Formats: sequence, structure tokens, C-alpha cells
Amino acid sequence: MSVSAPLGPVRRVTLIGVISMRRCCRPGCKNPAVATLTYVYSDSTAVVGPLATVAEPHSWDLCATHASRITAPKGWDMVRHEGGFSTSPDDDDLTALAEAVREAGLRRRPPEPDQRGYRDHTPPSRPTRTGRRGHLRVLPDPPS
Repeated sequence: MSVSAPLGPVRRVTLIGVISMRRCCRPGCKNPAVATLTYVYSDSTAVVGPLATVAEPHSWDLCATHASRITAPKGWDMVRHEGGFSTSPDDDDLTALAEAVREAGLRRRPPEPDQRGYRDHTPPSRPTRTGRRGHLRVLPDPPS
């Protein structure tokens, strides 16, 4: 077995601010996904609704063509979203996101000093934690 060396230096390119577009899961289809198909096994129901915000296991992203043509298995009910499917986020979603970011920024402001300019001489409290801890941690070197 022979192993050849790479043809040149390997460069890693990182794209910042690029939003990856989810594609239709049907074989051979390269169209953007606009709907999500989910099966509710307990009710024997197939549901085609708006594109889920996060790709979930056991759900399938579909383009507009496949979302409108897909059928439920024999003996199952089919529930379809009545409105049209959108490839871009709704204005309501963007407004809600902007409000959430604004509110999070307001909560993190330090308390304002006393109007007279006097400092409070109480010892500083421990910083409060916000949200969950990061998933990365620094580990000490293993003992030699």
C-alpha cells in the first residue's frame, strides 16, 4: 500500500457571517428547504409545516415542490400548513430576536452610582452567572 504526500500546503478557510442554507432532503434535489416533514407515530399523522428553526433528527426538510407533493403512508392522516412557505425569516421572528437581544443587554448593565456621588462601602459581591457554563474547560496538565 502506498501513501502519497499532499500536493501542497493545506489552507483552512473560515467564513464569518455566512448562513448555511438547508437543502431539501429528497435524493437528487438541490433546492432550498422551506418546510419540515414530521411523523407523529402515536397519531398516525404526517405533518408538513414551516421550516423548523433547527434541523432535528426524525424530521425531514423539504423544498416547496416536494412539500406540496408529498403524501402520507396508507392509513395515515396528512396535515399541511395552509399558508405559503417562506425561504427567509419572518419580520416577526426578526423583531422578536432583536427584542430578546436588547433585553439581554439591558439586564447586564452595572448599577448606577448614588446620585450624590458617594460610593457604597459594602464588600463587592460575587459576580452572578448568566445562562449555562460554556462546554469548553481548561484542564490542568496530567501529573508526570
